[in-house]
Amino acid sequence: MSRTRIAIHRFRYSYTALSSILSSPSAITRSQFQCPQLTRAPLPFLFHPPRYSSSTPKQDLVGGDEHYPSGDFDFKPVTGWNKFMVKLKMLAAFPWERLRYGTVLTIKLRGQVSDQLKSRFSPGLSLPQISDNFLKAAYDPRISGIYLHIDILNCGWAKVEEIRRHILNFKKSGKFIVAYVPSFREKEYYIACACEEIYAPPSAYFSLFGLTVQAPFLRGVLENLGIEPEVERIGKYKSVGDQLTRRTMSEDHHEMLTALLDNIYTNWLDKVSSARGKKREDIQNFINDGVYQVERLKEEGFISDIIYDDEVITRLKERLQVKTNENLPMVDYRKYSGVRKSTLGLSGGKELIAIIRASGSIRRIKSPLGARTSGIIGEKFIEKIRRVRESNKYKAAIIRIDSPGGDALASDLMWREIRLLAASKPVIASMSDVAASGGYYMAMGAGVIVAESLTLTGSIGVVTGKFNLGKLYEKIGFNKEIISRGRYAELRAAEQRSFRPDEAELFSKSAQHAYKQFRDKAALSRSTTVEKMEEVAQGRVWTGKEAASHGLVDAIGGLSRAIAIAKLKADIPQDRQVTVVELSRPSPSLPDILSGLGNSLVGVDRTLNELLQDLTFSHGVQARMDGILFEKLEGYPYANPILALMKDYLSSL
Repeated sequence: MSRTRIAIHRFRYSYTALSSILSSPSAITRSQFQCPQLTRAPLPFLFHPPRYSSSTPKQDLVGGDEHYPSGDFDFKPVTGWNKFMVKLKMLAAFPWERLRYGTVLTIKLRGQVSDQLKSRFSPGLSLPQISDNFLKAAYDPRISGIYLHIDILNCGWAKVEEIRRHILNFKKSGKFIVAYVPSFREKEYYIACACEEIYAPPSAYFSLFGLTVQAPFLRGVLENLGIEPEVERIGKYKSVGDQLTRRTMSEDHHEMLTALLDNIYTNWLDKVSSARGKKREDIQNFINDGVYQVERLKEEGFISDIIYDDEVITRLKERLQVKTNENLPMVDYRKYSGVRKSTLGLSGGKELIAIIRASGSIRRIKSPLGARTSGIIGEKFIEKIRRVRESNKYKAAIIRIDSPGGDALASDLMWREIRLLAASKPVIASMSDVAASGGYYMAMGAGVIVAESLTLTGSIGVVTGKFNLGKLYEKIGFNKEIISRGRYAELRAAEQRSFRPDEAELFSKSAQHAYKQFRDKAALSRSTTVEKMEEVAQGRVWTGKEAASHGLVDAIGGLSRAIAIAKLKADIPQDRQVTVVELSRPSPSLPDILSGLGNSLVGVDRTLNELLQDLTFSHGVQARMDGILFEKLEGYPYANPILALMKDYLSSL
């Protein structure tokens, strides 16, 4: 059969089906759009902005950001001609996009949550795709509700806040969303309490005992090895130097960590007490009681009921009037990611806004090891910035940052390119879990900075140093001799001895110069004086809410608010749809494919390569946030905390 005849035949089928629907609306059944199981062809991931209003900000406002649009989600049911077109598009959709009416979307929130887009072969969760699925499910007439499986998460509080916001937005559609929590702590419960109902099995693992923060100190370990760290840190709060040179926490370090912990804990108490309709004191008392029985969770109103997963599904069947001998129609997160927004009538507008994602540690150039390099590669990032600047089709740009920093030179070069871009079109920086030190260096080049209330940011300071390995060399019988020309030729080459007094002076002046450049450019970018910037710099890490009160951040919110502000700055009406173009699309690679098939050796190899890359590229001044260990606060990107500690340690060499 020719392609023309196939097209005609398909059109006749669609027309006949539509005629029956329009003539007898009541005849629509749950299985009307069910399709046979077909092999799904590969599709590129398409990201379009959700529908947000320009209403006055309703929550999370910090003094001074009221004049920016909130980007709050405004659910508007699809009616009339648009509803007819959506039905037509669903009939003409690809087979893998077709679902039964009354389908439940299932999402398993577990493990690491990346701020980057994920390819089909990449394991783990992607925040952009999670957000996308929540929005599509709100408008998809075939989706009746969402069933969330929430397990131990490995991400920061900003991503958790973003996911929680999307749950609250989805509830505005009037559809149900229930959570099942077999294992949870404070972070997981923070998400679950935003759902309509919370269920847990009788044997659930849970720990609602409060939050802690830790700071490791390696001075004793290094002394036992015969290693003497010579560190120059600028900023009294830049505690990565303390971790190498001290055995205990300094007063400044203690002050900073205490403030961070208090902010996060207070936010948790306020949001949970509000969601569960309890007093803040009641939540605190529950935590301090050290509750370990699941029954107490139900008695105190922290969960809806104690039942197993199959029993939850049975209740959902009853809710959707599905016969007990039939399967509940469900679609999982990964498959539903393949449903295009255009199929649901959620296509973007003509105006384009570019989004460039920057996640991970900052390096200036790509690794020469030949392995797949993770993190932010300065030269690659600059290429994308220049592409947007030289193109007339983009009305504005959003720099989405999730980085603790890294190479100071790369940070400065990217800052310069962002400033040049901001001179030609609106640039908004949107912060995820962390945008500190070099990550903040990048953000301050934008015209407006948006952060979540619990984003970790600031850390305006630098650290550099070397290790004196002389005693270690003696222990292992190693010797090294150097012939040099030039007074300071051995400044970094002679690791078998300490600095000479003149070398130490030069080393200190170099670090001071790097810090002054960072601080002065921060003052210039934020339109303040150097003296005022010095008060909030000194390497101190702030939460987004604190940073906003000190003028380091302009507005509190997520990516949706950044898009709304970009439209405002680009003179695009808030009620007009725009298309957000992702310039950081993932390309499937062999490690990704093998990892997707479950080859654990690929993950080990990648971890070791990253350790080597950090060691290789850490020569020189670093604009990097300290390796703060937040127990139940900041999840490490690796399953093994020892590897994570090694990575923090080696990255400071």
